[in-house]
Amino acid sequence: MSTVLPSITLQTGPEPRYSIIWLHGLGADGSDFVPVAEAMHLPAAVRYIFPHAPKRPVTINGGFVMRAWYDILASADSAEISDNIGRMEDGAGILASQVEIEKLIAQERQRGIEASHIFLAGFSQGGAVVLYSGLRHAERLGGFIALSTYLPLAGSTATEMNEAATGTPIFMAHGQYDPVVPYTLGKDSCGKLRQLGHTPEWHEYAMPHSVCQDEIDDIEKWLTQRMKD
Repeated sequence: MSTVLPSITLQTGPEPRYSIIWLHGLGADGSDFVPVAEAMHLPAAVRYIFPHAPKRPVTINGGFVMRAWYDILASADSAEISDNIGRMEDGAGILASQVEIEKLIAQERQRGIEASHIFLAGFSQGGAVVLYSGLRHAERLGGFIALSTYLPLAGSTATEMNEAATGTPIFMAHGQYDPVVPYTLGKDSCGKLRQLGHTPEWHEYAMPHSVCQDEIDDIEKWLTQRMKD
Protein backbone atom coordinates (compact mmCIF):
# COMPACT_ATOMS: atom_id res chain seq x y z
CA MET A 1 0.00 0.00 0.00
CA SER A 2 1.30 3.47 -0.84
CA THR A 3 2.30 5.89 1.89
CA VAL A 4 -0.56 7.46 3.83
CA LEU A 5 -0.65 10.99 5.19
CA PRO A 6 1.03 11.53 8.57
CA SER A 7 -1.64 11.27 11.24
CA ILE A 8 -2.36 11.27 14.94
CA THR A 9 -3.88 8.00 16.13
CA LEU A 10 -6.04 7.67 19.22
CA GLN A 11 -7.24 4.22 20.24
CA THR A 12 -9.91 3.99 22.95
CA GLY A 13 -9.47 0.30 23.70
CA PRO A 14 -7.73 -2.91 22.63
CA GLU A 15 -8.62 -4.49 19.30
CA PRO A 16 -10.89 -1.70 18.02
CA ARG A 17 -13.74 -2.76 15.75
CA TYR A 18 -14.50 0.74 14.48
CA SER A 19 -12.39 3.43 12.85
CA ILE A 20 -13.17 7.12 12.52
CA ILE A 21 -11.06 9.11 10.06
CA TRP A 22 -11.44 12.76 11.12
CA LEU A 23 -10.34 15.63 8.87
CA HIS A 24 -9.51 19.09 10.21
CA GLY A 25 -10.33 22.44 8.65
CA LEU A 26 -8.26 24.95 6.70
CA GLY A 27 -5.06 26.01 8.46
CA ALA A 28 -5.45 23.58 11.36
CA ASP A 29 -3.88 20.13 11.72
CA GLY A 30 -4.77 16.66 12.93
CA SER A 31 -4.59 17.65 16.59
CA ASP A 32 -7.58 19.97 16.24
CA PHE A 33 -10.27 17.40 16.98
CA VAL A 34 -8.40 15.10 19.33
CA PRO A 35 -10.03 16.79 22.38
CA VAL A 36 -13.46 16.24 20.84
CA ALA A 37 -12.80 12.54 20.44
CA GLU A 38 -11.43 12.32 23.98
CA ALA A 39 -14.61 13.91 25.30
CA MET A 40 -16.90 11.32 23.72
CA HIS A 41 -17.86 8.01 25.30
CA LEU A 42 -18.79 5.40 22.72
CA PRO A 43 -19.99 1.83 23.35
CA ALA A 44 -17.16 0.14 21.43
CA ALA A 45 -13.39 0.47 21.07
CA VAL A 46 -12.56 2.96 18.34
CA ARG A 47 -9.40 3.83 16.43
CA TYR A 48 -9.45 7.53 15.56
CA ILE A 49 -7.22 8.66 12.71
CA PHE A 50 -6.54 12.41 12.52
CA PRO A 51 -4.52 13.04 9.33
CA HIS A 52 -2.58 16.23 8.68
CA ALA A 53 -3.50 17.84 5.36
CA PRO A 54 -0.56 18.68 3.07
CA LYS A 55 0.81 22.21 3.18
CA ARG A 56 0.00 24.31 0.12
CA PRO A 57 -0.45 27.96 -0.90
CA VAL A 58 -4.03 29.11 -0.39
CA THR A 59 -5.07 31.78 -2.87
CA ILE A 60 -7.81 33.37 -0.72
CA ASN A 61 -5.20 33.93 2.00
CA GLY A 62 -2.75 35.71 -0.27
CA GLY A 63 -0.92 32.54 -1.25
CA PHE A 64 0.15 31.88 2.34
CA VAL A 65 1.29 28.28 2.76
CA MET A 66 -0.79 26.34 5.28
CA ARG A 67 -2.34 22.94 5.76
CA ALA A 68 -5.25 22.70 3.36
CA TRP A 69 -7.18 19.89 1.72
CA TYR A 70 -7.53 22.03 -1.42
CA ASP A 71 -7.10 25.61 -2.57
CA ILE A 72 -9.78 28.24 -2.16
CA LEU A 73 -9.62 30.60 -5.10
CA ALA A 74 -10.46 34.29 -4.87
CA SER A 75 -12.86 36.03 -7.19
CA ALA A 76 -12.22 39.52 -8.53
CA ASP A 77 -15.13 41.03 -6.63
CA SER A 78 -14.40 39.72 -3.13
CA ALA A 79 -11.52 38.44 -1.02
CA GLU A 80 -13.76 37.02 1.72
CA ILE A 81 -13.68 33.25 2.19
CA SER A 82 -17.44 33.19 2.75
CA ASP A 83 -18.02 34.79 -0.66
CA ASN A 84 -15.79 32.31 -2.49
CA ILE A 85 -16.61 28.98 -0.85
CA GLY A 86 -18.24 26.81 -3.50
CA ARG A 87 -17.18 29.12 -6.37
CA MET A 88 -14.34 28.48 -8.85
CA GLU A 89 -13.64 25.25 -7.02
CA ASP A 90 -10.24 23.55 -6.97
CA GLY A 91 -11.35 20.26 -8.50
CA ALA A 92 -7.80 18.91 -8.84
CA GLY A 93 -7.05 19.63 -5.17
CA ILE A 94 -10.28 18.02 -3.99
CA LEU A 95 -9.59 14.95 -6.11
CA ALA A 96 -6.04 14.70 -4.72
CA SER A 97 -7.43 14.75 -1.20
CA GLN A 98 -9.93 12.04 -2.11
CA VAL A 99 -7.00 9.84 -3.15
CA GLU A 100 -5.42 10.37 0.27
CA ILE A 101 -8.66 9.47 2.06
CA GLU A 102 -8.95 6.31 -0.01
CA LYS A 103 -5.48 5.31 1.20
CA LEU A 104 -6.53 5.80 4.82
CA ILE A 105 -9.69 3.75 4.30
CA ALA A 106 -7.62 0.99 2.67
CA GLN A 107 -5.26 1.05 5.65
CA GLU A 108 -8.11 0.46 8.07
CA ARG A 109 -9.54 -2.31 5.88
CA GLN A 110 -6.13 -4.01 5.93
CA ARG A 111 -6.17 -3.74 9.71
CA GLY A 112 -9.35 -5.80 9.70
CA ILE A 113 -11.99 -3.09 10.12
CA GLU A 114 -15.15 -3.76 8.12
CA ALA A 115 -16.16 -1.08 5.65
CA SER A 116 -19.45 -0.65 7.52
CA HIS A 117 -17.45 0.12 10.68
CA ILE A 118 -15.41 2.94 9.11
CA PHE A 119 -16.72 6.48 9.57
CA LEU A 120 -15.50 9.65 7.86
CA ALA A 121 -15.76 12.88 9.83
CA GLY A 122 -14.65 16.37 8.98
CA PHE A 123 -14.96 20.04 9.82
CA SER A 124 -15.23 22.81 7.21
CA GLN A 125 -12.80 21.93 4.38
CA GLY A 126 -12.36 18.52 5.95
CA GLY A 127 -16.11 17.99 5.93
CA ALA A 128 -16.29 18.90 2.25
CA VAL A 129 -13.65 16.26 1.47
CA VAL A 130 -15.59 13.74 3.59
CA LEU A 131 -18.75 14.26 1.52
CA TYR A 132 -16.88 14.24 -1.78
CA SER A 133 -14.87 11.12 -0.97
CA GLY A 134 -17.51 9.16 0.91
CA LEU A 135 -20.15 9.53 -1.79
CA ARG A 136 -17.70 8.15 -4.37
CA HIS A 137 -16.27 5.30 -2.33
CA ALA A 138 -16.82 1.80 -3.75
CA GLU A 139 -18.14 0.30 -0.49
CA ARG A 140 -20.83 1.49 1.86
CA LEU A 141 -19.13 2.95 4.91
CA GLY A 142 -20.52 3.33 8.41
CA GLY A 143 -21.43 6.98 7.99
CA PHE A 144 -20.29 10.53 7.30
CA ILE A 145 -20.06 13.37 9.81
CA ALA A 146 -19.96 16.73 8.02
CA LEU A 147 -19.59 19.75 10.30
CA SER A 148 -19.85 23.42 9.28
CA THR A 149 -19.33 22.47 5.66
CA TYR A 150 -20.92 22.06 2.23
CA LEU A 151 -21.13 19.66 -0.72
CA PRO A 152 -18.21 20.46 -3.05
CA LEU A 153 -18.43 20.11 -6.83
CA ALA A 154 -22.13 19.48 -6.34
CA GLY A 155 -22.82 19.51 -10.06
CA SER A 156 -20.84 16.33 -10.64
CA THR A 157 -22.12 14.39 -7.63
CA ALA A 158 -25.12 12.82 -9.37
CA THR A 159 -23.01 11.23 -12.11
CA GLU A 160 -19.97 10.35 -9.98
CA MET A 161 -21.42 9.07 -6.71
CA ASN A 162 -21.25 5.33 -6.14
CA GLU A 163 -24.46 3.39 -5.64
CA ALA A 164 -22.84 1.79 -2.60
CA ALA A 165 -23.07 5.14 -0.81
CA THR A 166 -26.85 5.34 -1.14
CA GLY A 167 -28.41 5.09 2.28
CA THR A 168 -25.18 5.75 4.15
CA PRO A 169 -26.03 7.63 7.37
CA ILE A 170 -25.00 11.28 7.19
CA PHE A 171 -24.79 13.67 10.15
CA MET A 172 -24.65 17.32 9.06
CA ALA A 173 -24.33 20.21 11.50
CA HIS A 174 -23.89 23.96 11.07
CA GLY A 175 -23.70 27.14 13.07
CA GLN A 176 -26.53 29.56 12.43
CA TYR A 177 -24.08 32.49 12.57
CA ASP A 178 -21.22 30.98 10.56
CA PRO A 179 -19.20 33.82 8.94
CA VAL A 180 -16.90 31.44 6.99
CA VAL A 181 -19.07 28.72 5.44
CA PRO A 182 -22.48 30.41 5.17
CA TYR A 183 -25.34 28.67 6.96
CA THR A 184 -27.40 28.82 3.75
CA LEU A 185 -24.67 26.97 1.82
CA GLY A 186 -24.66 24.17 4.37
CA LYS A 187 -28.44 23.96 4.42
CA ASP A 188 -28.64 23.99 0.62
CA SER A 189 -26.04 21.21 0.48
CA CYS A 190 -28.20 19.12 2.79
CA GLY A 191 -31.11 19.71 0.42
CA LYS A 192 -29.04 18.65 -2.59
CA LEU A 193 -28.09 15.41 -0.86
CA ARG A 194 -31.77 14.71 -0.25
CA GLN A 195 -32.52 15.36 -3.91
CA LEU A 196 -29.88 12.75 -4.75
CA GLY A 197 -31.63 10.14 -2.62
CA HIS A 198 -29.68 10.50 0.61
CA THR A 199 -31.22 11.12 4.01
CA PRO A 200 -28.84 13.39 5.93
CA GLU A 201 -29.70 14.20 9.51
CA TRP A 202 -29.53 17.99 9.89
CA HIS A 203 -28.52 19.78 13.11
CA GLU A 204 -28.00 23.50 13.66
CA TYR A 205 -26.71 25.45 16.63
CA ALA A 206 -26.54 29.07 17.74
CA MET A 207 -22.80 29.39 17.11
CA PRO A 208 -20.29 30.76 14.54
CA HIS A 209 -17.77 28.64 12.58
CA SER A 210 -16.95 26.36 15.47
CA VAL A 211 -18.03 23.34 17.51
CA CYS A 212 -20.18 23.41 20.64
CA GLN A 213 -20.89 20.94 23.44
CA ASP A 214 -24.47 20.28 22.30
CA GLU A 215 -23.09 19.32 18.90
CA ILE A 216 -20.53 16.96 20.44
CA ASP A 217 -23.28 15.35 22.50
CA ASP A 218 -25.39 14.87 19.37
CA ILE A 219 -22.47 13.32 17.49
CA GLU A 220 -21.87 10.94 20.39
CA LYS A 221 -25.54 9.87 20.35
CA TRP A 222 -25.51 9.45 16.58
CA LEU A 223 -22.38 7.29 16.63
CA THR A 224 -23.64 5.26 19.58
CA GLN A 225 -26.76 4.32 17.61
CA ARG A 226 -24.52 2.96 14.86
CA MET A 227 -22.14 0.96 17.02
CA LYS A 228 -24.54 -1.64 18.33
CA ASP A 229 -23.57 -4.60 16.20
